[in-house]
Amino acid sequence: MTKKSLLMYVFSVVLSLPLISGCNAPREQLLEFNKSFEVSDFNTASAYAEKNIKSKKDPSCDDLLWTLQAGAARRALKDYVSSTKHFDKAEDFLKFYDLRWSAGDQIAAMAINDNVMPYDGKEYDGVMVNVYKALNFMSQGNKDLARVEFNRAIDRQRRTKEKFEKEISKAKEQIDKAQYGNLIKSSLADPNLKKTLQDKYPELYEYQAYMDYTNPFVTYISAVYFNGIGEPSSARDLLKETCGLVPENQYISQEFEETEKILAAGGTFKNTVWVVFENGLGPVKEEFRIDLPLFIATNRVFYAGIALPKLKYRDAAFPYLLIESDENKYNTSVVSDMDRVINSEFKKDFDAALTRAIISTTAKVAAQYVLTSQDSAAANIGAMLIAAYSLATTAADVRIWTAMPKNFQFAKCPRPQNKILKITPPDSVPFDIELPDGDNILVYIKIVQRNSIPVYNVIPL
Repeated sequence: MTKKSLLMYVFSVVLSLPLISGCNAPREQLLEFNKSFEVSDFNTASAYAEKNIKSKKDPSCDDLLWTLQAGAARRALKDYVSSTKHFDKAEDFLKFYDLRWSAGDQIAAMAINDNVMPYDGKEYDGVMVNVYKALNFMSQGNKDLARVEFNRAIDRQRRTKEKFEKEISKAKEQIDKAQYGNLIKSSLADPNLKKTLQDKYPELYEYQAYMDYTNPFVTYISAVYFNGIGEPSSARDLLKETCGLVPENQYISQEFEETEKILAAGGTFKNTVWVVFENGLGPVKEEFRIDLPLFIATNRVFYAGIALPKLKYRDAAFPYLLIESDENKYNTSVVSDMDRVINSEFKKDFDAALTRAIISTTAKVAAQYVLTSQDSAAANIGAMLIAAYSLATTAADVRIWTAMPKNFQFAKCPRPQNKILKITPPDSVPFDIELPDGDNILVYIKIVQRNSIPVYNVIPL
C-alpha cells in the first residue's frame, strides 16, 4: 500500500464516518415489532411494520423486510386482503432484487458492514410468501388463485439449490479479487478461527439441511390442497417427495399410501379434515464478536475484530395439539422444522458474511499496520482513526423475518358427525372448532406462545 493510497484510504474513512449507521433496521425496531407480535398484539405489530415501509415502488433499505412482517401480521388478523397486498408487494421487491445484483453494495459492505446492503430477502422468504398468499386465497374461497401460488412456491423452491451454488461462487470471486487475497485465504483457513467460531457459535453446526434445501411444509400443504379439491394425481408426487424429506413422519407415509389406493380406485378424498398447526416463533438474529488480532499478530495494530450474526432460537407454543373427532384422538406431528429450514440458508449465508467481514477487517488491519510502521505522529493518528472507524463499523446484520413460526405440524382425521373438533393443547385450556358443511375441510391454527389466544381459520376445500 503506497503512501498516496494510504492517504486516500484515511480520507475516505473520514468522509464515511457519518454514514456508518448505514441503511439498517436497528435492533430496537425489530425488538419493538417482536414485543407486540410475541403477545399476539397483531394490530400494533402490523401498524408498526407498515410505518417502517418507506417506498411504494422500488424497495430501499429494509422495505422488503417490513413488508414481509406486515403481511404476516395482517394474515394473523385474518385481514387476508391487506395481507395479500403486502405479500404481492414483497414479491415485487423480491423480483427487483433477483434482477439486480449490485457490486457497489458488496464493496460498501466490505468497507463498512453488511447493514449498508438493503435487505434483499432469503429464498425461504419468497417460498413462504407464495404459500401464505395461497392460504389467503383459499380462505377467501378462490381456489384457482391458490393453485397458482402453490405452483409458484414449488417452482421457486426447486430453483433454490441452483441459486445457492451461484452465490457461493460469487463469494469465492470476492476473495480472488480482494487486496491481500492470500492473507484473507489463510485467515479463513486458520484452524484457530474455526475453533473460535465453534466455541462461540456451536449451534451453527447442529442442523442439517433438508434435501436440496426444500421446505417440507411447502410440498405437503400443496399436496393437501390438491387432495382436498379432488386431484389426488397432483398430490401423489408431492406426498412422495415429502415422505423423502421427513421419512420419520408416519402420517405422511400413510397419506401417500392412501392417496395411491384412492387413485387406483378412481376416487377422491371424502369427509376428511386436515389440521395445520403453525406453532410458536422462529429464530431471531443476534450479534457476537471476535475482538482478537487474529490476522496480524503485532502491537502495531490498535484494533482487529469481526462481528457476525447468530440465530437465537425461540420456543414452540406447545409440543403438539390433541385433536378429538367424535371419540377418536389424534396428535399433530411436525412436518417442517422452520429452525432447520432457516438455519440451512443462514449457514450458507454465514460463510459469505464471514468472508466479507474478514476482507473488511484485513484491509483495516493492514492499513493500521502500514501506517504505524512509518513511525510518525501523523501516521499514528491516521492508524488510530482507522482503528476507531474499524471498531465503530464492526457490526453484524441481524435482520430477519421474525414473524415466522418455529414449526408446522398437522393431523388428518375423518370429519366428525357432530361437526365439532375439540382441540386440546397439552396442560392448557381446550377449545372447540365448529366445522361447516362440505366434504373436505382445512383447519388452520396459529398459536404464538403458550398463553396466547389461538387464531384459527376453517377453510372448506
